[in-house]
Amino acid sequence: KDRRKIVVKLYTCDEVAERYGVRTDTVWGWIRNKKLGAIKISGGKGLRISEDDITAFENARRTFQPER
Repeated sequence: KDRRKIVVKLYTCDEVAERYGVRTDTVWGWIRNKKLGAIKISGGKGLRISEDDITAFENARRTFQPER
């Protein structure tokens, strides 16, 4: 069997809050209100946010779409 591992960077709510200059409570609110996707980590370690979820969050809030 081919058992390649896919490595995906996951961010904590604190890291996302620092990225946007907001409080951690704000990030939790975005997740609770389904504005930002997150992954629940087993073992009670909280939530993690993938790079794809951050990109989708940012794209949904663009004031314009840049030309490609």
